[in-house]
Amino acid sequence: MPDEAEANVGRTVEHLFREEAGRIVAALTGILGLRHLELAEDALQEALLKALRQWSYGNLPPNPAAWLMQVAKNSALDVVRRDARLREKAEAIADALEKNPAFSTAPGTFMADEIRDDQLRLIFACCHPALAHEGQVALTLKTLCGFSVGEIARAFLSTTETIAKRLTRARDRLRKADVPFEIPSGLELSARLDSVLEVLYLLFNEGYNASHGGELIRRELCEEAIRLATLLTRNPACDTPKTHALLALFFFQAARLAARIDEAGEILLLKHQDRTRWNREMIAKGMAHLDRAAAGDEASPFHLQAGIASCHCLASRYEETDWARILSLYDLLVTTDASPVVALNRAVAVGKVRGAAAGLAALDEIRNREALQRYYLFYAARAELLAELGRNEEARSDYAQALSFTELAAERNYLMKRLRQFDIE
Repeated sequence: MPDEAEANVGRTVEHLFREEAGRIVAALTGILGLRHLELAEDALQEALLKALRQWSYGNLPPNPAAWLMQVAKNSALDVVRRDARLREKAEAIADALEKNPAFSTAPGTFMADEIRDDQLRLIFACCHPALAHEGQVALTLKTLCGFSVGEIARAFLSTTETIAKRLTRARDRLRKADVPFEIPSGLELSARLDSVLEVLYLLFNEGYNASHGGELIRRELCEEAIRLATLLTRNPACDTPKTHALLALFFFQAARLAARIDEAGEILLLKHQDRTRWNREMIAKGMAHLDRAAAGDEASPFHLQAGIASCHCLASRYEETDWARILSLYDLLVTTDASPVVALNRAVAVGKVRGAAAGLAALDEIRNREALQRYYLFYAARAELLAELGRNEEARSDYAQALSFTELAAERNYLMKRLRQFDIE
């Protein structure tokens, strides 16, 4: 069955590519320098193409990850030896590549500390202040997560041309700013770490609730955000309470992924989720990181969001949710994060604690915010409260409004189901 075998190889290569992309690019960049980041990315792409050609019909090498590393190394060396600007350095580069533990085939060396630190250095390079914020996100996805230009464009509702230009500008700025391949120290570390954490937060959110496409959840984005945040906690300079707070939030949210959609791929709200499907190991990890986050004297937005998520995860039944605690945390969060989405979530919590009428009033207080006027969840939340108050015609109207503001299949199916319920009633 050649077609099935080829499909299996394709899946294996894609999985390995996701797992190893950041390690390969980071290891090559550590030797070649940030000026040659694109060369490292091209070497990785060449290794992927060779794997697809040579691993056909299930002929996988004994150690596929090490094979990818070796092929990427050889591809980079070929370019170095052909490039007149690098030819004089070719021998030194070859020697450095041979000595780098990432390219060793010996057991136990593939996850050496040096490899992990190269990835951290690359994260901080991608989030250098010389780059615009959107460039930081795009470059992180490309270099550390192995995403193609098309995938990045789809994830952030853009075009491949726009993303390609964004990546080119980001690489050019890294070269012009002569950014060192290092983890910064002192005040520069604190400022840069905030950007790194924000990029990872955006990455996870896009995976948790995809902005478009056929799937509500993109697990690979959530997994990458968790992997990279975990790397941060393993470096003393980045092992901060705020980092642990973000990782706690990731684990609490990821613990519920399997229960967020039913077998037909439709959305299940918290009150309808089968909590036996929640990942208890992830919840335990989230609690452990939340405990470590409490070591400092700062209550960052990540601390407060992780606290809110923990309230949901610790409730054995929906009816046992500590909404009063959640509302108190949202009251604190809106003082540090004035985003419309936070205000919306707080209004929902007001409805749970003080009743539907109070929740509806809280929503109407923020309805003039521009970002909410075309945001489907605002109208869906309002429709839920209107229905609870028995104002069904108004609820129907708001559900229809919500439907007009989303193209994601899972969200549309949920809203159409709610509209049909009014017809049944």
